[in-house]
Amino acid sequence: MLTLLGNQQKFCDGVSRRNFLKVGALAVGGFTLADLLKLEAQAGGSVKRKSIINIYLGGGPTHMDTFDLKPKAPAEYRGEFRPIETNVPGMEICELLPNLARLADKFSIVRSIMDLNNEHNSTQSDSGWSVRSLQNMNGRPGIGAVVSKLHGTVTGNAPTSVALSSFGSHGFLSPVYQPFRPDSAGRANLQLNRSLNSERLTNRNELLGKLDRMRREVDQSRMMESMDQFTKTAIQVVTSGELSDALDTNKEDPRLIERYGLKQNGRYAGNRSFLLARRLVEAGVRVVGLNWGGWDSHQNNFKTMRDQLPALDVGLSALIEDLDTRGLLDDTIIMMSGEFGRTPRINNGAGRDHWPAAGFWFLGGGGFQNGQVIGSTTANGERPQDRPVHLQQVYATVYRQLGIDPAATIFDNSGRPQYLLDYREPITELL
Repeated sequence: MLTLLGNQQKFCDGVSRRNFLKVGALAVGGFTLADLLKLEAQAGGSVKRKSIINIYLGGGPTHMDTFDLKPKAPAEYRGEFRPIETNVPGMEICELLPNLARLADKFSIVRSIMDLNNEHNSTQSDSGWSVRSLQNMNGRPGIGAVVSKLHGTVTGNAPTSVALSSFGSHGFLSPVYQPFRPDSAGRANLQLNRSLNSERLTNRNELLGKLDRMRREVDQSRMMESMDQFTKTAIQVVTSGELSDALDTNKEDPRLIERYGLKQNGRYAGNRSFLLARRLVEAGVRVVGLNWGGWDSHQNNFKTMRDQLPALDVGLSALIEDLDTRGLLDDTIIMMSGEFGRTPRINNGAGRDHWPAAGFWFLGGGGFQNGQVIGSTTANGERPQDRPVHLQQVYATVYRQLGIDPAATIFDNSGRPQYLLDYREPITELL
């Protein structure tokens, strides 16, 4: 594995969030792409294609200034923004999200999320669990690892799960179920060296097979018995060029690049991840994880929202329309969340602090019954009021849509079965 040090981000707890981006290589030692494909395939073959793009808003965005505005609340609660109507009657969102407002029939908002954890960590946005759950076993596996374990790979030319940032964990599962982590510098691992063509690579693979013969003969566990076919599959991923091509946004129409806002500066640069996510799903990847922006707005909350929400609006709406135009939206779940909501009452620094008592979840596409607002919070946004939804019920809904039983169990690294979720009732309004 090649490890590349990405951008450093600090939240209010002072902990650095460095994006360690790992790229599997066809190399001796460590977990290679062949290892990943082998373990995925052991899960039992392919299933009907259904994908998910999981967007993590690191830092915890305020529900009060995005998707759950309170225009009738006192000034110290309602803040500086006003809601605008969407193309769904009765559904309103922040005025800084006009592009999403005209696409509201293609997504739903759950406003009554409960039992969020006060943690600056992506774990619950990846798995539905606290970072403390089974921490002695490396924690709970994220949705990408679960799909890799239970469903395996769909095509021979793409890994099941790809993480475009540090978001995504294999938890207590084997590291071979961790997401494949590409990076602009590391993509060379997916391309043939100029001096090495496909025929020479195949010959080298055959030579390695001969060198492995003695080790195979003494391998009493027979773990290496079928390794050849998975190495060939890994080589196929490289030689086909499909994954490498999917990571090259220069192949896109300049007009589409402009639609994602990538010709603008500042926050808009992060929208490249949205475009990459669409390209990866189109190439056959089942789960794409990414994080976008920094939302830890203890001070100057409204400036942060003005800096970030317009760019998010452009990128996310472009992703929805792009998937829809290509006929992929019904088969692609878009899920977006942060760690928690923010305090309804504005603090003395014009900011909002951590507020795990309430929060939102965004769900789009995926064949859901979209164009809905599910649940509500109290008049000042303090806590769920109507239709409280446990955060794990979101995952129960998503797993069900991916063809995974929310009541399924997987074995931890001690050989004990662990339920995927404790709260397994899906959000029936979406199904």
